[in-house]
Amino acid sequence: LTAQLQRSIHLGFALGLIFLLFPARKKNRGAKHKVAWYDIILAILGVAVGAYWPLFLDEIVGRVGRLTEVDFYVGLLAIILVLEATRRAVGMPITIIALAFLGYAIYGPYMPSFLAHRGLDLDRLVQTMFFTTEGILGTPLGVSATFIFLFLLFGSFLVKTGVGQYFNDLAVSIAGKSTGGPAKVAIFSSALQGTISGSSVANVVTSGSFTIPMMKKLGYKKEFAGGVEAAASTGGQLMPPIMGAAAFLMVEFIGGGITYWEIAKAAAIPALLYFTGIWIMTHFEAKRVGLRGLKDEEMPNRKEVLKKIYLLLPILGVIILLMSGMSVIRAALWSIVITIAVSAIRKDTRIGVKDFIDALVDGARTALGVAAATACAGIIVGVVTKTGLGLKMANGLLELAGGALIPTLMLTMVAAIILGMGSPTTANYVITSTIAAPAIILLGVADLPAHLFVFYFGIIADITPPVALAAFAAAGVSGGDPIKTGVNSSKLAIAAFIIPYMFVLSPELLMIDTTWYYLIWVVFTALSGMMAIGAGVIGFWMRKLHWTERILGMAGGLLLIYPEGLSDIIGLVIFIALIVLQIVFKRGNTGKTQAA
Repeated sequence: LTAQLQRSIHLGFALGLIFLLFPARKKNRGAKHKVAWYDIILAILGVAVGAYWPLFLDEIVGRVGRLTEVDFYVGLLAIILVLEATRRAVGMPITIIALAFLGYAIYGPYMPSFLAHRGLDLDRLVQTMFFTTEGILGTPLGVSATFIFLFLLFGSFLVKTGVGQYFNDLAVSIAGKSTGGPAKVAIFSSALQGTISGSSVANVVTSGSFTIPMMKKLGYKKEFAGGVEAAASTGGQLMPPIMGAAAFLMVEFIGGGITYWEIAKAAAIPALLYFTGIWIMTHFEAKRVGLRGLKDEEMPNRKEVLKKIYLLLPILGVIILLMSGMSVIRAALWSIVITIAVSAIRKDTRIGVKDFIDALVDGARTALGVAAATACAGIIVGVVTKTGLGLKMANGLLELAGGALIPTLMLTMVAAIILGMGSPTTANYVITSTIAAPAIILLGVADLPAHLFVFYFGIIADITPPVALAAFAAAGVSGGDPIKTGVNSSKLAIAAFIIPYMFVLSPELLMIDTTWYYLIWVVFTALSGMMAIGAGVIGFWMRKLHWTERILGMAGGLLLIYPEGLSDIIGLVIFIALIVLQIVFKRGNTGKTQAA
C-alpha cells in the first residue's frame, strides 16, 4: 500500500474505535459503558474520513493539490476528529498544544520577533494536514501503522503467555534474598517488562501491582516503594531490544539509512548505566534503613522458574532477527509467531483460541492511544514544516544560550521535560525532535546523540514533578503521596538527568567510533561516578556519611562521569579517598563498639 492508503486506513480504524470505546466524559468510562448516539455518528464519520483516500485516490492525485469543496470539508472534519479523539484517548494537554500550533499557522503575521511568518489560510492548512504526508498522514502515523502496532501486538501476546509474570519470578529468584531485595526485584522486573511495554504507566501498573505491596510489607515507606517502581518502570522505555514507541519514530526522523538495530545498540550502555544508578541508590537506602531481603519461604521455586526459561526465547528471537539485518516489521511479525510456538511447549502457557483473540483485542486497544497521539503529532509536524518554525526555534535557543553547547542542552532538557509533562513520549519526541534537536545539531553534535538526548528527557518527564504520570500511577498502587513519590523517583533516577549529557559530550558511550578498551574505561569511570553520586544523594555507603563526604561524593561522581582525562583522574582520586575514609572510619567504629 502507498503511504496515504495505509495511514488513512489505520486512522479510520483508530478514530472509529476511539469514539466507541472512549466516552466524551471520563466519568462515563467503564468496562460496559453505554455508547451514546453521537459517539456512533462520530465513529461513522471517523471511518468515512479514513476511507476517503482509498475510495477517491485517483481523483485526489489527479487534482495535484487543488481541493474541491468536498475535499476541504473532509480535511477539516479529519482535523476536528483527530483533535477530539486525542483528547479522549490521550488527554487534554497534547490537544491544547496541537491547537496552539494550528493557531500559530493561521496567525503567523501577528507573531512577535523571529516567530513571525506569512501565515497560512484555511485552505492551505487543510491541504497540508490531510492531503499531503506532512500532516496527519505524516511519518508519525506511518510509524504507528507499521512498527509500533506490530510490537504492541507482540507485547500483548507475550503477556498472554505469562512472560510478564515470569519476569517477576525470575527477578525474585535472582535478587529477592539480597539487601533490599524487593526493591531490586522491582528494578530488574521493570527493566524486563520495559521490553514488552511501551508505556511507563502501563509498566508501573503491571509490575508495580506485585512489587510495591512486597516492598511495603518489608518496611519500605509508601513513597519510596512507589518511587523505586516509577523510576524503574520509566527506564523500561530506554531498555533495548524493544524500546518505547518513539524509538521507532527515530529511525524515520534521523534517516540517512540508520536502522532500528543501530539505535537499540546505541541505547544499550546508557540503559545499563540508568538501571545501575537506581540499583546502587536502592542498595544504599536499604542498608541505611536496615531493610532485609525475602525469606526462603517467600521465594518462588527456582526449579519451576528455570523450567520456564524458554519463555525468554521470543525476546532473544527479536534480538537475533534484528541483528541479522531483517526489517523491523518482519522481525516483529516473526517474533509473534515465535511467541505462539513457544507458548505451546507447556500446557500452562499455551495460547488457546480465546487467548489468541484477547491478545489481538488488547494489542489493538493499546494501539489506539498511540495512533491518536501520532496523528495529533502529525498536525504539529505539519505546522513546523510549513512555517519553518523548527529552524526559527533552533536559532532562538542558540541565541538564548549564547551559542554554547551546555546551556543549549540545559534549555533543551527543560523544554523536553515541560512538554513531556503534558504529552505522551511519542508526541513529545515528535515535537522536541523537530524543534529542539536541530539546535543541538547546529552546534556540531551528531544526529543520533542529539535525538537520543531529547528522547531521554521526554521519557524522564514521566517521573518529574509536578506532573509525573508514572509516579502518580505508582502512588495510586502504594497509597502514598503523589508529589513525594515523584520526588523519590526523581532522586533515584538522578542518573537519567546526567547520562544524556554524557553521551552528547562522549558519543563513545553510544558505541560510535570507539575502541573496545576505551569503551571499557568510559563505562568503568561512569559506573564509579554513579556509585559516588548515589552514596552522596542517599547519605550512606559502608556507613553513614558526613555532609562534607556527601558533597565530595557527588562532586567526584560528576568528575568521573564527565568524559575527559583530567576530570577522570581527579574524580578517581576523590573516589579512592572516600573508599579509604569509609574503611578506616568503619573499622574505627567497629573497634569502639567491641571495646565497649
